Amino acid sequence: MIFCISPNPALDHTLVVPAFKAGTVLRAQSSLAAAGGKGLNVARAAQILGAHTLSFSFLGGHTGRLIADYAQQESLEGDWTWIDGETRTCVIVTDAQTGEATVINEQGPQVTDGDWVRLHETVLHQIAQATDICFSGSLPPNSPIERYVALVSAARDAGKRVWVDTSSAPLHAALPITGITIKINGDEAGGILGHTVSTPELAVAAAYEFQKRGTGNVVITLGKDGAVMVHPSGRWWAKPPAVVVQDPIGSGDSFLAGLVTAYSAGLTPDVALKHAVAAGAANATTVGGGDFPLETFKHILAETTIKSI
Repeated sequence: MIFCISPNPALDHTLVVPAFKAGTVLRAQSSLAAAGGKGLNVARAAQILGAHTLSFSFLGGHTGRLIADYAQQESLEGDWTWIDGETRTCVIVTDAQTGEATVINEQGPQVTDGDWVRLHETVLHQIAQATDICFSGSLPPNSPIERYVALVSAARDAGKRVWVDTSSAPLHAALPITGITIKINGDEAGGILGHTVSTPELAVAAAYEFQKRGTGNVVITLGKDGAVMVHPSGRWWAKPPAVVVQDPIGSGDSFLAGLVTAYSAGLTPDVALKHAVAAGAANATTVGGGDFPLETFKHILAETTIKSI
């Protein structure tokens, strides 16, 4: 089973408009409300790819109850940590002509130290079921970063494969944790290292630089140019075919879902990277984070290239 931990989930409200222009009145062609946040997107995509998942998130208020209901309707099993306050809503406006998305993220509710203790206990209570544990997305405002580090470390110490996809302070806190895999995009990697990471060759060099600093395995995504993995058994670059982008939101989460489900199925790291890239590209062809037809994934997978680099 894959555990998907998303401390700062959201009710994602996606609006598709014919042509986005700021400062005007627009009428949506379609809209979609879903249980969102990066971890729930990972869970949704992983289940499309055949995995069994269990999600863990802080939920609160009317919005939190809506998220729990939407998750249940999608058969996304969750063990929620209920808090005071209101879970955030995120608005995504997708331009039907260009495929570009504008995202407005609320910060999220305040979460106490005691709430983090309860989340930690909830995850550890069921951790024997997990093969892989994904930590995805941001933290609620003023979260005690040491609690996040303690939970990531506890998952690793339990002998599980641990995957971290976050940014800002949580990313900096996770980088020194050995024995885990960090998934990061080229812009984030470049921001930390102080130089551009825009090509596969630069991504490989960046991954080695992270590892010299004590980071574990590193996977760096490069948008339409695919992704690079540096692993003890090799280093590879996978690239998807060109696709018509409908909505890019959730492609990074689908990438992680493809990677983790392939690992949990016993596939080799290079093949897992290929699955990850194909899942990320498949997500971009549809509206909604972590949601795509399985047949689209299979078609893109067949045309995804991979080579040692």
